[in-house]
Amino acid sequence: MRETLLIELLTEELPPKSLAKLGMAFREQMQKSLADAEFIDRTNQGKWFATPRRLAVQFADCLETQPDRTIEKKGPSVSSGLVSPVGAGDTPLGMPTKALEGFMRSAGVTFDQLERASDGKAEYFLVRQHKSGEPLAVHLSEMIEAALKKLPIAKFMRWGNNDSQFVRPVHGLILMHGANVVAGKVLGLESGNITRGHRFMSAGDITISHADQYADALAQRGKVVADFATRRAMIVTQLTEAAAKLKLQFLQDEALVDEVTALVEHPAVYAAQFDAEFLTVPPECLILTMKANQKYFPLLDNGKLTNRFLIVSNMQVADPVNIVEGNARVVRPRLADAKFFFETDKKTSLASRVDKLDRIVYHNKLGTQGARVKRLVTLTGKIATLLGAEVAQAERAALLCKADLVTDMVGEFPELQGIMGRYYALADGENTVVAEAIKDHYHPRGAGDTLPVGNVACAVALAERLDSLAGMFCIGQIPTGDKDPFALRRAALGVLRILIEHRLPIDLNDLVNAAVALSRRRALMPEPISLFSYSTGYVPTCAIVAFRQAKPKRSCP
Repeated sequence: MRETLLIELLTEELPPKSLAKLGMAFREQMQKSLADAEFIDRTNQGKWFATPRRLAVQFADCLETQPDRTIEKKGPSVSSGLVSPVGAGDTPLGMPTKALEGFMRSAGVTFDQLERASDGKAEYFLVRQHKSGEPLAVHLSEMIEAALKKLPIAKFMRWGNNDSQFVRPVHGLILMHGANVVAGKVLGLESGNITRGHRFMSAGDITISHADQYADALAQRGKVVADFATRRAMIVTQLTEAAAKLKLQFLQDEALVDEVTALVEHPAVYAAQFDAEFLTVPPECLILTMKANQKYFPLLDNGKLTNRFLIVSNMQVADPVNIVEGNARVVRPRLADAKFFFETDKKTSLASRVDKLDRIVYHNKLGTQGARVKRLVTLTGKIATLLGAEVAQAERAALLCKADLVTDMVGEFPELQGIMGRYYALADGENTVVAEAIKDHYHPRGAGDTLPVGNVACAVALAERLDSLAGMFCIGQIPTGDKDPFALRRAALGVLRILIEHRLPIDLNDLVNAAVALSRRRALMPEPISLFSYSTGYVPTCAIVAFRQAKPKRSCP
């Protein structure tokens, strides 16, 4: 009999940033196991559900009892499975080897039950066994336990008095085939048909009468939107409508939408605001504070930050005044901290912070950030000369480009390095070109990111990346096929993008040799070293070689 199979694990709050991955991986593992056992067709992809407190999968047209099957087991080749008897001379092969004997024991057969088959290359032994179909209850618990062990979980937890382990403690288990409970035990829990709804809005425990009714029962009686994609679409729609009502635009962030989807079971969006006095703080600080710490969506007015924001709440209430006021109170000290950091940092100039970089280790074999800045100043000056840029401005930008690392704001929010350096440089009265170069030298941060603008910014950006590449290669920190802890591939690709897309009239060999000379001196390398000598297995360096062969002509566009 074919019916819908439902599996639900009721848990404590799951990690929000990995919830969707857990749900999809659980469905994938269960689909493979059920299809291998022929309970479902290979084309049956099923459906997954994930909320902060549950993981579930649902497969339609699942058999209650698997069909009878003929299982084939491939054994050793005939040549390696049989040997001639001792003293038999040229007698044909005939005595089983230990390998063949072990295969027969594992398959539970005798030599007479073995068959021979060929794959076109060699002849091998084969066992065909007829196996009667078994009920779903015989296999389901074991399948689930195996699937849970294969989920992308960085660290497992253990709870209670047993040895069960999962990413979070599990308190409930539903195994249903149609209207019937499938007997089983997973993570020490016996199966049933009772689940829980929303922590505050549900009427109580919810009995699932049929596996097909799972999502509807949770939505109607438990006030839980179990489907992740449905819940996400609801949030985006509500954010759009709430922003339009205020004639503003919410700051779109796909990762943040995914995260808040994983934090709520019944989303409701409300608008709140903070004191306008905080708008004197750079908008990047306010936005990062609201997004990273509070999971709020800032509201913009034609691209300019306002003092309004949107909250994705886990409760839908008739009068949200308490929710709105509560969130406004919570965000205020966060914004006050940002304002305090900004005002305090401005009291000390970037130039006076440079000496503090001597106390920050860049790499134990390459010295401090202060030593690195000295290399950057030298290398930036050489690149600026080649580009025809203002050398004094380029060297000044290189000197100050890492000074914001020792500010309170960047100490609290490392993502703002470079961005805050620009604001502080402008507050110090530095040249606008220098300030922009401090910000732009981190670009491109990744694929598709913007490039530094202007020759001064390009000079600093190239120097920063080439110093990283040369320094790490000089001390042997070369990327492997699966490890690149210092993001050297990204640095190399950044060099290529800046040179190619800006069509800069520079010989790449000259840049590499200058960077290597500075880093080799610091790393005390006995022999000259070239990045090109490590091209094997290092894709970006190969790309640099390719660029050297097809670089643009020495002329500015």
